[in-house]
Amino acid sequence: MGSNLARRGVAVACVAALATSGCGTAGSLFAPAKPVGSPGYVGGFLGAVVADEPQAALVGRATLAAGGDAADAAEAMAYTLAVTLPSRASLGAGGGCLAFVPHRAGPGAGVPQAILFPSRPGGGAGGDRPAAVPMLPRGMYLLHANFGHLDEAQLIAPAERLARLGAPMSDALEHDIGVVAGPLAGDPQARAAFFAQGAPLPPGAAMVQPALAATLARIRVEGVGAFYVGPGARSFAEAATAAGGDLTAQAMQAAIPTMAPAPALSAGGNDSVAFLPLDGGAAARLWQQAGGNPAAMRVIGGDRPASTTFAALDRTGNAVVCAVSLNNLFGTGRMAPGTGVMLAASPDTVPAPLLSAAIAFDPHLPAFRALAGGSGQQGAPAAAAAAIGQALADRGSPAHPQPGSVPDPGRANVIACTRYLPGDPASCGWAVDPRGQGLALGGG
Repeated sequence: MGSNLARRGVAVACVAALATSGCGTAGSLFAPAKPVGSPGYVGGFLGAVVADEPQAALVGRATLAAGGDAADAAEAMAYTLAVTLPSRASLGAGGGCLAFVPHRAGPGAGVPQAILFPSRPGGGAGGDRPAAVPMLPRGMYLLHANFGHLDEAQLIAPAERLARLGAPMSDALEHDIGVVAGPLAGDPQARAAFFAQGAPLPPGAAMVQPALAATLARIRVEGVGAFYVGPGARSFAEAATAAGGDLTAQAMQAAIPTMAPAPALSAGGNDSVAFLPLDGGAAARLWQQAGGNPAAMRVIGGDRPASTTFAALDRTGNAVVCAVSLNNLFGTGRMAPGTGVMLAASPDTVPAPLLSAAIAFDPHLPAFRALAGGSGQQGAPAAAAAAIGQALADRGSPAHPQPGSVPDPGRANVIACTRYLPGDPASCGWAVDPRGQGLALGGG
């Protein structure tokens, strides 16, 4: 009897000490909690992600599952797109994001903020393919500094791994290469990355990009600042100039993104809609003129889509939607040698793209209602305005936003919660434009 009591006492002691000592076999009965940043950290409803390239959406969802918030997922997708869709979203791209945090403390509480990192001229006076300053890394840094949660190096690592080991050629990138294959193949660096035996890589083939992996590794280890100042800036500027980009280190250092409250309009009832101010107010004007009716949105011009949008919503209602571009498909059509970075075309030499996005929200709750990103160059404002209008018009449950009514040549990505978030996760839905090659993921 005494020995039974003794054994029972040891068992009780082990259970009580599991958190610190991990006693014997008893510890194996209880799986330790996963640390934040580990896959599977979040159980249940994760939120949602949308992107024009599937691998980026997978990385975004994995970031949410690891405990990242919407800004973390958006940044991870941005760096991944720099590897998997460099025709529209390389490190050389410029653009902007809208970020909404329902219970943000301090100035701008419950109001979407615009993070603006548009393309800037490269600062030189020559070169046969003038390039823009790469703005994506600094834009993502500003987004993360104000809204991110996980360590930034962890958000860059998936993109670096894909570049080093080989990212699968997606249908989206294969389509873009097909549009400009001849001129693109004229650049030795681009030819090595995207072609084999004189032909574009087929969908599913591995794109190994060691120079881009090395650039991402330097940003991950040394920080974004090292890319824009000192030896890092000089080295990149020299590489860009060698590709005809005529980029200066001084222009790199001076190109600073900004953040401000996004302009918003009433959507009727308690809802408001904030717009990304990188399309000259075109999406907001369309919204006002059509009274929010998606069927009344008119296309502005027409051009092939050389921009891309991506977005994330986390389980607490934080939301981010971004639009980026190299100003042309593949920008200048050249990589900066030794860096793996496709150079964006200088805004001094090509028309500035219209980058459009919107977030609908209730500022009184405050809570997220819907977001939309519009791409398609001149068609982007109509795409964003029509998609956010369609999402707001759908008050059913659960939401299944389908941006099929978006007029050509625009394309739209959408996330919406008909009964808000924070609120009812079951009312949330997500969709990519069915005419594209993207992916929307969400749920648990």
